[in-house]
Amino acid sequence: MRVNGGDTVPRDGKIVSRQIPTWLSDSTPDEFVEAMRKSDAPLHVKYLQTMVECLCMLGKVAAAGAMISQRLRPTIREIIIAKIKAKADHVNSSRPGIGQATSSMLTGLHYLKGQLESHRLPKQKRQNGITLAGTLLAVSPVSPVMSPAGTAQMVAKELLDSVLETVVRIFENHIIVGELLELKSSQQVDLNTPKVMAADINWNPDSDASHDTGGYTLGFSLTVLQSECQQLICEILRATPEAASADAAVQTARLASKAPSKDKRSEDGLTFAFRFTDATIPIPNQGSDLIRQGWSRRGPNVLQEGYGTAAVLPEQGIYLAASVYRPVVQFTDKVASMLPEKFCQLGNDGLLTFVENFVKDHFLPTMFVDYRKGVQQAISSPAAFRPRAHAAASYTPLIEKGRPVLQGLLAIDLLAKEVLGWAQAMPKFAGDLINYVQTSLERTYERCRTSYMEAVLEKQSYMLIGRHDVENLMRLDPASACFQNSLDQGIPETNASDEETTEVEMELSDILLNLRPIKQENLIRDDNKLILLASLSDSLEYVAESIERLGKSSMKDHDQLEEKRSQKPAHHSRTSSAPSKDLASFADEYRKLSIDCLKVLRIEMQLETIFHMQEMTNREYLDDQDAEEPDDFVISLTSQITRRDEEMAPFVAGAKRNYIFGGICSIAANAFMKALVDIKSINLFGVQQICRNSIALEQALAAISSIDNEAIRLRLDRIRTYYELLNMPFEALLAFIAEHEHLFTSAEYTNLLKVQVPGREIPSDAEDRVAEILPR
Repeated sequence: MRVNGGDTVPRDGKIVSRQIPTWLSDSTPDEFVEAMRKSDAPLHVKYLQTMVECLCMLGKVAAAGAMISQRLRPTIREIIIAKIKAKADHVNSSRPGIGQATSSMLTGLHYLKGQLESHRLPKQKRQNGITLAGTLLAVSPVSPVMSPAGTAQMVAKELLDSVLETVVRIFENHIIVGELLELKSSQQVDLNTPKVMAADINWNPDSDASHDTGGYTLGFSLTVLQSECQQLICEILRATPEAASADAAVQTARLASKAPSKDKRSEDGLTFAFRFTDATIPIPNQGSDLIRQGWSRRGPNVLQEGYGTAAVLPEQGIYLAASVYRPVVQFTDKVASMLPEKFCQLGNDGLLTFVENFVKDHFLPTMFVDYRKGVQQAISSPAAFRPRAHAAASYTPLIEKGRPVLQGLLAIDLLAKEVLGWAQAMPKFAGDLINYVQTSLERTYERCRTSYMEAVLEKQSYMLIGRHDVENLMRLDPASACFQNSLDQGIPETNASDEETTEVEMELSDILLNLRPIKQENLIRDDNKLILLASLSDSLEYVAESIERLGKSSMKDHDQLEEKRSQKPAHHSRTSSAPSKDLASFADEYRKLSIDCLKVLRIEMQLETIFHMQEMTNREYLDDQDAEEPDDFVISLTSQITRRDEEMAPFVAGAKRNYIFGGICSIAANAFMKALVDIKSINLFGVQQICRNSIALEQALAAISSIDNEAIRLRLDRIRTYYELLNMPFEALLAFIAEHEHLFTSAEYTNLLKVQVPGREIPSDAEDRVAEILPR
């Protein structure tokens, strides 16, 4: 009699339907045999129907029920252990060259194997020798083998799926037997008490009706099955619930008797049944207290025999709750769909309730503490916000190829992905986990903000980008087109005309030039701080992009879950909590700070240009020989531009480098033009000196690969043309103005007349004659 063994009877009964089963081929035809002949039921169902019929004919229903009750728990345990052992043997035998003597070492080797094979992290090594796996190992509270995509998680899920599938098949047999026993026992009851209806029979394990079946009920079998599954899960999670173990033993012993008595009910024996059937029977709080205490300490009287999962799993522990959750949900749904309607009062979600309570009371608190430590370690380490010392020569956008994301932000990104991996595995708790990710991102943002402020505090560039007029002009500047890939930053479309572009540049340039003289202490002179701002900007953008992808993925998963739930009948209550705040809002905050870093760098380079070029007004340009070198201030400026470009090149993309250094040319050109007003006199060699200065600046800017060289040449060619007009006689200058009246403004042409140039005659009515030529 193997009703507890789901695999004992062939399950291809459909093939032999409408035939007499082999075991009935020699029986005397009667009503039952004829029913078997006409039945379309699978073969294993006919076998169970025959078994119950024989027991009824022999009057052994109660004895059979008692035997099933007595043997159910050990049989289930044997089946589970045998299945796990077979799986372990298969794993061991599939490894060539590993004999019986060395198979015992496999468990120890699993951990190393998991570290090497799991987590699916890119294996490319970075330029400075740091790998993604190494970064995660430094801060993650779990080993790669236990991570959401780790080997242990996959093996545990596969193992539990296999075991629960077997348990479901066993329970199918118990449903068949339970209904048949109910039918037979109710027929006997009807002979003596006709008023009692079969549908009124109480399937509670402690009811009087179970006496007719020897204590066996469908509720009892479901309780025992879920009990053994709970014990298996406890072993996988390394949990030790003393109350569950004690209750399991008590209930098995109590229900093993053929005719249990109401007088022998034990309050302790009800604890386990209450937990798994969700009955409304009041019980003391002692049972739940024991469970809560059991996770943290191991009692001396707990059953020590195990299922042998250590031979299959690379690692055990509380973090495997993520791989346990989905199989248990599917198991609960399957059991609910299998139960006949009249048994719907049976609590079928006890195992799921146990797992959910475990996740809520133990897994989540443990995970939050562990990951809080990881986040703190990631953002407080001295190297967390230190730009890479040995970065690649050029920028790469791929993290696997060495994108120089700051170590602290990279670690936070990996931790966030890991936590969201747990959320994906346990959708019901996704809201709590996403909220935790948001808290971590908020803490990290504050740390980034602190690092940013340390670099820019009390510096002129930082104060300028906060000014309303400067902020508006920078937003209108076509150079801000490089930010259009970011989320809404209020940046307009870049379809402005050249005239409008020049107007915006000139207006911003005038604001900056009016700040002269620029003082050195108001500038960020430390190149390391500038590199930090460049690296911080790119790292923030990387995390923002990652957060955005994670947010879309998490919301998609949540929407799919809600859609599936709306289509599924509610066998048991199971709700998931949506995130309280969209992750996209955090992506916005990270991007905004990233853009602020770039704005500071752009303004800083423009202020540096003004700082150097304001020296033009302090020098005479009456040279007595042709200049061979640019002025010292120009040499200093160009060398600084070249050095900073080389230092920032590995940390920012080409478009962002163009933004940082692209404002130098317009500010320099404007400075050249305005400097003429302060120059009292200049000779031919002085003009050549200024032209040489503009050529040196053009060469330095042209060396920046991301900048438009042609635009730079046109701007600085215009400067050289303007100063060379000083070498023309007045009449030749008038002719040039007549032919190129729009090349320079009226004020700029007029300024040419005010400078003293040795050997040049300027008539007294020169300004009036120029004004007549120029349009009014």
